[in-house]
Amino acid sequence: MLIIGIAGGTGSGKTTVVNKIIDSFPAGEVAVIPQDSYYKDSSHIPVEQRSKINFDEPAAIEWTLLVEHLKQLKEGKSIEMPTYSYLTCTRQEETVHVEPRDVVIVEGILVLTDPVLRDMMDVKCFVDADPDDRLIRVISRDCIERGRTPQMVIDRYQDVLKPMHCMYIEPSKRFADLIIPQGGANTVAIRLLTDYIDSRLKK
Repeated sequence: MLIIGIAGGTGSGKTTVVNKIIDSFPAGEVAVIPQDSYYKDSSHIPVEQRSKINFDEPAAIEWTLLVEHLKQLKEGKSIEMPTYSYLTCTRQEETVHVEPRDVVIVEGILVLTDPVLRDMMDVKCFVDADPDDRLIRVISRDCIERGRTPQMVIDRYQDVLKPMHCMYIEPSKRFADLIIPQGGANTVAIRLLTDYIDSRLKK
């Protein structure tokens, strides 16, 4: 089993890169483990305080569960991956059944910040993008998918996203084996990555 870590700032194009990798291999050969599924449950926090939760720092993630699930997949065992609601800021009762696959992609803004998780990865990637481009994508996504206004997104970007990016995400770039500028538009870098994965699988 190959474990591929794909990190990068919010709105950098990680999902596009992941989808292009998946499309390069036969159906069912690649499993994706999103970091976002492993946010700690906040149901014990009053509703009015949940909007103040910082989702962009490593402390927000239940790394031990994510690492344990990866270990189980490497052992050939299936897992029940948690699901998380951004609308309620709580972990849901529903889980997603994930079977072991030849390639497992762990994707998220902070996946290169945890040393234990990082050591489990065969390839570490960082998707890089211009800050203005990332902000535009975040505004578009959060307004459509998370019910926020453009001003709410901009305020959150200035107060949380940008400082956390500078503190945690950008520094994690130094751990990457491959940096992918221009996100999903960088077909050369994505081809290099998929060719490498393919060569490893054939061995």
